[in-house]
Amino acid sequence: MKKIFTALTLICCLALMMQTVFAESAVTRIKDIAKVQGVRSNQLMGYGLVVGLNGTGDSDDIPQMISSTVSMLRSFGITVSQSDLDSDNVAAVIVTATLPPFVREGDTIDVTISAMGNAESIQGGTLLQTPLRAADGEVYAVAQGPVSTGGFMAGNGSNNTAQKNYPTVGTTPNGAIVEKTVEDDIGNKGQISLSLSNADFTTATRVANAINSAYYPMQIARAANPGRIDVVIPGNYRTNVVAFVSTIEALNVTPDNVAKVVFNERTGTIVMGGEVSVDECAITQGGLSIRVARDFNVSQPNPLSLGRGRTTVVPEDSTEVEEMPSSSIVLPPTTNVNDLVGALNAVGATPRDCISILQALKAAGAIHAALEII
Repeated sequence: MKKIFTALTLICCLALMMQTVFAESAVTRIKDIAKVQGVRSNQLMGYGLVVGLNGTGDSDDIPQMISSTVSMLRSFGITVSQSDLDSDNVAAVIVTATLPPFVREGDTIDVTISAMGNAESIQGGTLLQTPLRAADGEVYAVAQGPVSTGGFMAGNGSNNTAQKNYPTVGTTPNGAIVEKTVEDDIGNKGQISLSLSNADFTTATRVANAINSAYYPMQIARAANPGRIDVVIPGNYRTNVVAFVSTIEALNVTPDNVAKVVFNERTGTIVMGGEVSVDECAITQGGLSIRVARDFNVSQPNPLSLGRGRTTVVPEDSTEVEEMPSSSIVLPPTTNVNDLVGALNAVGATPRDCISILQALKAAGAIHAALEII
């Protein structure tokens, strides 16, 4: 019993050292592997000014801040020369936001404010009204409000400062009001299209079959290509497309995965797909250990040297070479990923050794999987 417990403990330790994760296909919802085409977000961006800073804004040699401040004052009927403007309480910023799908005019969204000059901090400032444009140049939202950075900078000199996080980047929750929405009519032509997160012929076919099985005898789904499934909306759902999409998203399907081995050389982590297979092969693993040591001996002068000799320290180098005993194992042609990892554990391979062994197996054509280094 004690021997069995010891063996189990050794196997567990080897498994932990291996840091190998097995990825196998599991039943999942269509909602988690596909999305309805047309349901997408849009990126917005704008240029603005943050005011009310406590001397931590842009310096006078930032031309965009000076010109923007002068233009803003001019719009309020205040004329001032750029040479007369000297303010460290203003910072030029870039404002970014994401316009979610299905938002309407008057809804609010979050914005991110990033300093683009040499401002030290935008903490405590207020973003002035900033139009946010999309890639088509149209204004879809307008942002304004107080800036929250989540960080700080404190000190009384360049050599006596403390900083936490990034005080030059902040957010304004619900700081932008949506002024224009993107057309998002779903199913207005009597059908919808599903886009797979990972395009695959087998997965697309399984998704179409799952939908057709749920609405049998109607054949409403068709895999147009490995990444898109076209679905005809049944007549009783034409006026309630949301409910129809909800029923489709809840259907279960087993996605198919490409045989792939992914390893991270920085951490030694290896992830293998369950579809990885190995042909008959032999693996030999061994190592060569070389150790160079230095000892120090004392050299005494000859007693008859009559004081002309000196006691000196003489270094002596020694080299030891030790070749570790190699381990070999033969794998049958029906080997799967579990057998492969068990064999690597049996020969005492470390995660670094496993990476080299897998690359050698791929070069020899003995492993049927794509290798990817991250």
